[in-house]
Amino acid sequence: MTDKDIGRIRSEIDRLDEEIVALLNRRAGCALEIGRLKKGENRLPYAPEREQAIYKRLSAINQGPLPLETLKAIYRELMSGCISLEHPVVVAYLGPEYSFTHLAARRKFGSTVHYRSQPTIAAVFDEVSHGRVTYGVAPIENSTEGGISDTMDCFLTTGLKICAELVVPIHLSLLSNTPLDDIRRIYSKAQAIAQCRVYLATHVPRAELVDASSTARAAEIAAAEEGAGAIASREAAEAYGLGVAEENIEDASLNATRFLVIARETSRPSGSDKTSIMFSIKDEVGALFNMLKPFLDAGINLTRIESRPSKQRAWDYIFFVDLEGHMNDAAVSGALSQLEQRCKFLNVLGSYPASKEWVER
Repeated sequence: MTDKDIGRIRSEIDRLDEEIVALLNRRAGCALEIGRLKKGENRLPYAPEREQAIYKRLSAINQGPLPLETLKAIYRELMSGCISLEHPVVVAYLGPEYSFTHLAARRKFGSTVHYRSQPTIAAVFDEVSHGRVTYGVAPIENSTEGGISDTMDCFLTTGLKICAELVVPIHLSLLSNTPLDDIRRIYSKAQAIAQCRVYLATHVPRAELVDASSTARAAEIAAAEEGAGAIASREAAEAYGLGVAEENIEDASLNATRFLVIARETSRPSGSDKTSIMFSIKDEVGALFNMLKPFLDAGINLTRIESRPSKQRAWDYIFFVDLEGHMNDAAVSGALSQLEQRCKFLNVLGSYPASKEWVER
């Protein structure tokens, strides 16, 4: 191929870029018009069900050579920009920057919206509750260690809803500016430490393990302390000036965390949804079975059930359940109505598009 041939192809690329930019701006104009219409209905700018529909359509129409994940990344940023044009969006997350929650939030909302770091999960909920941010992102469960109690407890004390979810593979690294054999103290969030028990016991058995509010906060501390290390993301190493002693130290290779998007309203049906509820039961024989029987009778699959102390009296528990379907579906609505008649109290936390795949970072 000659330089002339390359020049001709590059000229065609330039022409296509002009068309693409013009079309993207036309698309943004349509999004702005939709935003104006939604303001009249007092609806939030992010529509998870629409996001799901766009990704599904991209999968159907993509004929390559670009992989689907590349197109999804492009459209994620495009939708992020359009949302910001419609409304100034602020997303709260458990920080500081480059915590796994921060990375998940950016994966969901893109780089154009504004992000606000919070020191605790409770603070994330508080920011959303008081309208100081539009959305919050919080972890709800890990495939290795199970449910995140801080997040579940926050649903007990707020009226917030779940409007979306995201499942992200978690790859943990040991970060330090000290040689591995000389690390005396390792900081991280308790759940991250638990996900690396075997590695830690084998490679740094004498290091003191210290709980931190987040993996990114652990990296901050380790960067300022001689002889310290942190379990965090690779991104945190660069952000806080730490070396990577070892990557992928999690004990389970299929290690993933599910994150929730918290808002003051839930999502409309997408056709492939999940509903989360919490309820308490009466203290009687077979009570839990009786609560769940309406879902069995309706053929509704329960994907998760977990209990937490109610904190109102000893040995009183709240049950958290995820189930397939949207609260507006006839079968789900009927089962929830029966449950409400049988339990002490019921709170539907929200219906939202179900995450069908892990999103690689």
